[in-house]
Amino acid sequence: MARIVKGALLQASWTGDKESMIEKHIGYARQAAEQGAQVMCFQELFYGPYFCQVQDRKFYGYTEHIPDGPTTEKMQKLAQETGMVLIVPMYEEENTGVYYNTAAVIDADGTYLGKYRKTHIPQIDGFWEKFYFRPGNLGYPVFDTAVGKVGVYICYDRHFPEGARMLGLNGAEIVFIPSATSRGLSQHLWRIEQTSHAIANGYFVGTINRVGIEKDIGPNDFYGQSYFCTPRGEFVGDVGHAYDEELLVRDLDLDLIKEVRNTWQFYRDRRPEMYGKITEA
Repeated sequence: MARIVKGALLQASWTGDKESMIEKHIGYARQAAEQGAQVMCFQELFYGPYFCQVQDRKFYGYTEHIPDGPTTEKMQKLAQETGMVLIVPMYEEENTGVYYNTAAVIDADGTYLGKYRKTHIPQIDGFWEKFYFRPGNLGYPVFDTAVGKVGVYICYDRHFPEGARMLGLNGAEIVFIPSATSRGLSQHLWRIEQTSHAIANGYFVGTINRVGIEKDIGPNDFYGQSYFCTPRGEFVGDVGHAYDEELLVRDLDLDLIKEVRNTWQFYRDRRPEMYGKITEA
Protein backbone atom coordinates (compact mmCIF):
# COMPACT_ATOMS: atom_id res chain seq x y z
CA MET A 1 0.00 0.00 0.00
CA ALA A 2 1.32 3.43 -0.97
CA ARG A 3 2.37 5.66 1.89
CA ILE A 4 0.47 8.83 1.06
CA VAL A 5 0.58 11.77 3.46
CA LYS A 6 -1.65 14.77 2.88
CA GLY A 7 0.22 17.96 3.75
CA ALA A 8 -1.01 21.54 4.13
CA LEU A 9 0.62 24.97 3.94
CA LEU A 10 -0.96 28.34 4.68
CA GLN A 11 0.35 31.56 3.15
CA ALA A 12 -1.42 34.36 4.98
CA SER A 13 -1.58 38.13 5.17
CA TRP A 14 -1.20 40.11 8.39
CA THR A 15 -4.49 40.89 10.13
CA GLY A 16 -3.18 43.73 12.28
CA ASP A 17 -3.12 42.01 15.67
CA LYS A 18 -1.87 38.80 17.27
CA GLU A 19 -5.12 37.29 18.49
CA SER A 20 -6.95 37.59 15.17
CA MET A 21 -3.88 36.17 13.41
CA ILE A 22 -3.99 33.13 15.68
CA GLU A 23 -7.72 32.71 15.10
CA LYS A 24 -7.21 32.98 11.34
CA HIS A 25 -4.72 30.12 11.43
CA ILE A 26 -6.96 28.02 13.63
CA GLY A 27 -9.77 28.47 11.11
CA TYR A 28 -7.58 27.46 8.19
CA ALA A 29 -6.22 24.48 10.13
CA ARG A 30 -9.76 23.23 10.61
CA GLN A 31 -10.39 23.68 6.87
CA ALA A 32 -7.22 21.71 6.11
CA ALA A 33 -8.32 18.91 8.42
CA GLU A 34 -11.71 18.80 6.70
CA GLN A 35 -9.82 18.28 3.43
CA GLY A 36 -7.97 15.34 4.98
CA ALA A 37 -4.67 17.03 5.83
CA GLN A 38 -2.49 15.11 8.26
CA VAL A 39 0.34 17.63 8.69
CA MET A 40 0.32 21.41 8.41
CA CYS A 41 2.93 24.15 8.57
CA PHE A 42 2.30 27.82 9.39
CA GLN A 43 4.47 30.67 8.11
CA GLU A 44 7.51 32.17 9.84
CA LEU A 45 6.56 34.10 13.03
CA PHE A 46 3.00 33.12 12.22
CA TYR A 47 1.04 35.13 14.81
CA GLY A 48 2.71 38.48 14.13
CA PRO A 49 3.82 40.75 11.33
CA TYR A 50 7.31 40.35 9.93
CA PHE A 51 8.55 43.05 12.31
CA CYS A 52 12.20 42.60 11.28
CA GLN A 53 11.55 45.21 8.59
CA VAL A 54 12.32 47.72 11.36
CA GLN A 55 14.35 47.74 14.58
CA ASP A 56 11.99 48.48 17.44
CA ARG A 57 12.16 47.00 20.95
CA LYS A 58 8.36 47.02 21.27
CA PHE A 59 8.24 43.86 19.16
CA TYR A 60 10.03 41.92 21.90
CA GLY A 61 6.53 41.85 23.36
CA TYR A 62 5.62 39.16 20.84
CA THR A 63 7.85 36.62 22.54
CA GLU A 64 6.51 33.56 24.37
CA HIS A 65 8.05 30.63 26.13
CA ILE A 66 8.02 27.37 24.18
CA PRO A 67 6.48 25.01 25.15
CA ASP A 68 5.27 26.72 28.33
CA GLY A 69 3.46 29.57 26.61
CA PRO A 70 -0.18 30.17 25.74
CA THR A 71 0.14 29.75 21.96
CA THR A 72 1.95 26.41 22.18
CA GLU A 73 -0.75 25.18 24.54
CA LYS A 74 -3.47 26.39 22.15
CA MET A 75 -1.76 24.69 19.22
CA GLN A 76 -1.47 21.42 21.16
CA LYS A 77 -5.24 21.49 21.65
CA LEU A 78 -5.71 22.30 17.96
CA ALA A 79 -3.49 19.39 16.91
CA GLN A 80 -5.45 17.05 19.14
CA GLU A 81 -8.78 18.39 17.83
CA THR A 82 -7.83 18.11 14.15
CA GLY A 83 -5.62 15.02 14.36
CA MET A 84 -2.89 16.86 12.45
CA VAL A 85 0.82 17.23 13.05
CA LEU A 86 1.49 20.98 13.35
CA ILE A 87 4.67 22.94 12.66
CA VAL A 88 4.20 26.27 14.43
CA PRO A 89 6.80 29.06 13.96
CA MET A 90 6.82 31.56 16.84
CA TYR A 91 8.98 34.18 18.56
CA GLU A 92 10.54 32.38 21.52
CA GLU A 93 11.74 33.78 24.82
CA GLU A 94 14.30 31.60 26.55
CA ASN A 95 15.13 34.23 29.17
CA THR A 96 14.49 37.95 29.32
CA GLY A 97 16.56 39.47 26.52
CA VAL A 98 17.40 36.08 24.93
CA TYR A 99 15.04 35.45 22.03
CA TYR A 100 14.92 32.99 19.12
CA ASN A 101 13.10 32.53 15.83
CA THR A 102 11.67 29.11 16.59
CA ALA A 103 9.28 26.48 15.28
CA ALA A 104 7.49 24.11 17.65
CA VAL A 105 6.60 20.65 16.36
CA ILE A 106 3.42 19.12 17.78
CA ASP A 107 2.28 15.57 17.06
CA ALA A 108 -1.20 14.63 15.88
CA ASP A 109 -2.30 13.69 19.40
CA GLY A 110 -1.26 17.09 20.78
CA THR A 111 2.08 15.96 22.18
CA TYR A 112 4.79 18.62 22.06
CA LEU A 113 7.76 16.90 20.38
CA GLY A 114 10.34 19.68 20.43
CA LYS A 115 11.52 22.75 18.57
CA TYR A 116 13.95 24.01 15.98
CA ARG A 117 15.64 27.40 16.37
CA LYS A 118 16.62 29.29 13.22
CA THR A 119 20.35 28.87 12.77
CA HIS A 120 21.35 31.55 10.28
CA ILE A 121 20.32 35.10 11.14
CA PRO A 122 20.50 37.89 8.50
CA GLN A 123 21.16 41.56 9.17
CA ILE A 124 20.47 43.53 6.02
CA ASP A 125 18.10 46.32 5.03
CA GLY A 126 14.52 45.22 5.72
CA PHE A 127 15.64 42.02 7.45
CA TRP A 128 17.14 43.29 10.74
CA GLU A 129 16.99 39.90 12.44
CA LYS A 130 20.09 40.13 14.63
CA PHE A 131 18.27 42.89 16.52
CA TYR A 132 15.61 40.33 17.49
CA PHE A 133 17.09 36.83 17.46
CA ARG A 134 20.00 34.92 18.88
CA PRO A 135 21.28 32.26 16.42
CA GLY A 136 19.78 28.83 17.03
CA ASN A 137 21.73 26.37 19.17
CA LEU A 138 19.71 23.15 18.99
CA GLY A 139 21.27 21.72 15.84
CA TYR A 140 19.07 20.06 13.25
CA PRO A 141 16.57 17.85 15.05
CA VAL A 142 14.29 15.48 13.17
CA PHE A 143 11.01 14.62 14.85
CA ASP A 144 9.34 11.22 14.67
CA THR A 145 5.71 12.21 14.05
CA ALA A 146 2.48 10.45 13.14
CA VAL A 147 3.20 11.18 9.44
CA GLY A 148 6.90 10.31 9.42
CA LYS A 149 10.20 12.00 10.17
CA VAL A 150 9.88 15.77 9.99
CA GLY A 151 12.58 18.45 10.02
CA VAL A 152 12.42 22.25 9.96
CA TYR A 153 14.59 24.93 8.37
CA ILE A 154 13.53 28.60 8.55
CA CYS A 155 13.70 31.28 5.82
CA TYR A 156 17.31 32.58 5.56
CA ASP A 157 18.50 29.09 6.51
CA ARG A 158 17.55 27.96 3.01
CA HIS A 159 20.58 29.75 1.56
CA PHE A 160 22.85 27.31 3.43
CA PRO A 161 22.99 23.77 2.02
CA GLU A 162 24.92 22.44 5.02
CA GLY A 163 21.92 22.46 7.37
CA ALA A 164 19.67 20.99 4.70
CA ARG A 165 22.15 18.13 4.40
CA MET A 166 22.23 17.67 8.17
CA LEU A 167 18.45 17.26 8.21
CA GLY A 168 18.79 14.54 5.58
CA LEU A 169 21.57 12.81 7.48
CA ASN A 170 19.39 12.94 10.59
CA GLY A 171 16.66 11.05 8.75
CA ALA A 172 14.17 13.68 7.58
CA GLU A 173 11.49 12.59 5.12
CA ILE A 174 9.70 15.94 4.95
CA VAL A 175 11.42 19.26 5.64
CA PHE A 176 9.27 22.34 6.21
CA ILE A 177 10.78 25.75 5.41
CA PRO A 178 8.52 28.58 6.65
CA SER A 179 9.58 32.00 5.41
CA ALA A 180 8.91 35.72 5.13
CA THR A 181 10.50 36.67 1.82
CA SER A 182 9.87 39.81 -0.22
CA ARG A 183 10.11 40.63 -3.89
CA GLY A 184 13.56 41.64 -4.99
CA LEU A 185 17.03 40.22 -4.68
CA SER A 186 16.26 36.60 -3.77
CA GLN A 187 12.93 36.09 -5.54
CA HIS A 188 14.46 34.23 -8.47
CA LEU A 189 16.02 31.78 -5.98
CA TRP A 190 12.67 30.83 -4.44
CA ARG A 191 11.96 27.96 -6.83
CA ILE A 192 15.60 26.89 -7.01
CA GLU A 193 17.02 26.57 -3.50
CA GLN A 194 14.29 24.53 -1.80
CA THR A 195 13.89 22.21 -4.78
CA SER A 196 17.67 21.79 -4.79
CA HIS A 197 17.62 20.74 -1.12
CA ALA A 198 14.93 18.18 -1.94
CA ILE A 199 16.97 16.78 -4.84
CA ALA A 200 20.34 16.73 -3.07
CA ASN A 201 18.93 15.08 0.03
CA GLY A 202 16.14 12.88 -1.26
CA TYR A 203 13.27 14.24 0.82
CA PHE A 204 10.05 16.20 0.35
CA VAL A 205 10.07 19.93 1.03
CA GLY A 206 7.11 22.08 2.02
CA THR A 207 8.04 25.74 1.84
CA ILE A 208 5.82 28.67 2.70
CA ASN A 209 5.93 32.42 2.25
CA ARG A 210 3.52 35.05 3.52
CA VAL A 211 1.70 37.45 1.20
CA GLY A 212 1.00 41.16 1.03
CA ILE A 213 2.49 44.39 2.33
CA GLU A 214 2.35 45.05 6.08
CA LYS A 215 1.97 48.80 5.69
CA ASP A 216 2.02 49.53 9.43
CA ILE A 217 5.47 47.88 9.69
CA GLY A 218 7.37 48.35 6.45
CA PRO A 219 7.43 48.24 2.65
CA ASN A 220 8.35 44.59 2.08
CA ASP A 221 6.04 42.96 -0.47
CA PHE A 222 5.78 39.27 0.38
CA TYR A 223 5.17 37.20 -2.73
CA GLY A 224 3.64 33.93 -1.54
CA GLN A 225 4.29 31.12 -4.05
CA SER A 226 4.35 28.46 -1.35
CA TYR A 227 4.76 24.88 -2.55
CA PHE A 228 5.51 21.26 -1.87
CA CYS A 229 8.11 19.50 -3.98
CA THR A 230 9.17 15.88 -4.33
CA PRO A 231 12.66 14.41 -3.83
CA ARG A 232 13.03 14.90 -7.59
CA GLY A 233 12.44 18.64 -7.15
CA GLU A 234 9.07 18.51 -8.94
CA PHE A 235 6.23 20.68 -7.67
CA VAL A 236 3.31 18.80 -6.17
CA GLY A 237 0.33 20.50 -7.75
CA ASP A 238 0.33 24.22 -8.43
CA VAL A 239 2.61 26.71 -6.70
CA GLY A 240 0.72 29.11 -4.42
CA HIS A 241 -0.59 32.46 -5.62
CA ALA A 242 1.89 35.35 -5.82
CA TYR A 243 -0.47 37.85 -4.14
CA ASP A 244 -3.39 36.13 -2.46
CA GLU A 245 -3.83 34.31 0.81
CA GLU A 246 -4.14 30.61 0.11
CA LEU A 247 -4.40 27.22 1.78
CA LEU A 248 -2.53 24.51 -0.13
CA VAL A 249 -3.33 20.84 0.52
CA ARG A 250 -1.33 18.25 -1.38
CA ASP A 251 -0.80 14.47 -1.45
CA LEU A 252 2.81 13.42 -0.77
CA ASP A 253 3.79 9.88 -1.79
CA LEU A 254 6.53 9.12 0.70
CA ASP A 255 7.35 5.84 -1.08
CA LEU A 256 8.99 8.06 -3.68
CA ILE A 257 11.82 8.76 -1.22
CA LYS A 258 13.07 5.17 -1.41
CA GLU A 259 12.66 5.06 -5.17
CA VAL A 260 14.65 8.25 -5.67
CA ARG A 261 17.40 7.33 -3.20
CA ASN A 262 17.79 3.91 -4.80
CA THR A 263 18.27 5.64 -8.16
CA TRP A 264 20.47 8.58 -7.14
CA GLN A 265 22.91 7.27 -4.56
CA PHE A 266 23.95 10.62 -3.13
CA TYR A 267 24.26 9.34 0.43
CA ARG A 268 26.33 6.34 -0.62
CA ASP A 269 28.62 8.41 -2.83
CA ARG A 270 29.25 11.26 -0.40
CA ARG A 271 32.92 11.83 0.56
CA PRO A 272 32.74 13.52 3.98
CA GLU A 273 36.44 12.88 4.57
CA MET A 274 37.09 15.28 1.68
CA TYR A 275 34.96 18.11 3.04
CA GLY A 276 36.87 19.07 6.19
CA LYS A 277 37.44 22.63 5.03
CA ILE A 278 33.70 23.29 5.37
CA THR A 279 33.96 23.07 9.16
CA GLU A 280 37.13 25.14 9.50
CA ALA A 281 36.63 28.57 11.08
